[in-house]
Amino acid sequence: MLGRVIRARRKELGRTLAEIAGISGLSAPFLSQIENDRANPSMASLQRLADALGTTAVRLLAGAEQAGRVDIVRAGERAPMAATDDEDGTVRALVRGRRQLHALEFSGGRHGDREFVHRNDELLYVVRGAARVIAGEAEHDLAEGDALYCSGGIRHSWQLLTPDAKVLLVAVAEDARITLDD
Repeated sequence: MLGRVIRARRKELGRTLAEIAGISGLSAPFLSQIENDRANPSMASLQRLADALGTTAVRLLAGAEQAGRVDIVRAGERAPMAATDDEDGTVRALVRGRRQLHALEFSGGRHGDREFVHRNDELLYVVRGAARVIAGEAEHDLAEGDALYCSGGIRHSWQLLTPDAKVLLVAVAEDARITLDD
């Protein structure tokens, strides 16, 4: 289902596989396999692809999932991307579908080698190990049990510092809307 979302976004932009391959640095045959759900990208590849498509990995993943009003993600369930045995580690979506809240669990690897600026707020919680966050001009080392809240509009990046690290990242969706039921 992720492939269908990626193909739809590419076509919405009027781009060819070759163009997106050139922008993302991924091969056109690999992109074709992803679009046809015959291959699952690592989180690093999905980020590169999202950048080339002018969106975020979270939005692509959210578009690929359907969920009800109450949804349980069991401990063994995986995000629709490949876990790799290299520096990428693993990523697991904890909230399915297009929701007003995003939650991802990052384990091991070299996550967070990019800078982000979001319109809405974000919370990073260290479940295990240690992480480093650069938010604005300040650098913060976080240990197990520590949490960092980052208001929208602040440029930030983060990385895991220990091989066994696990981080929970929770963010308000970019297109979140508050609705009041009567």
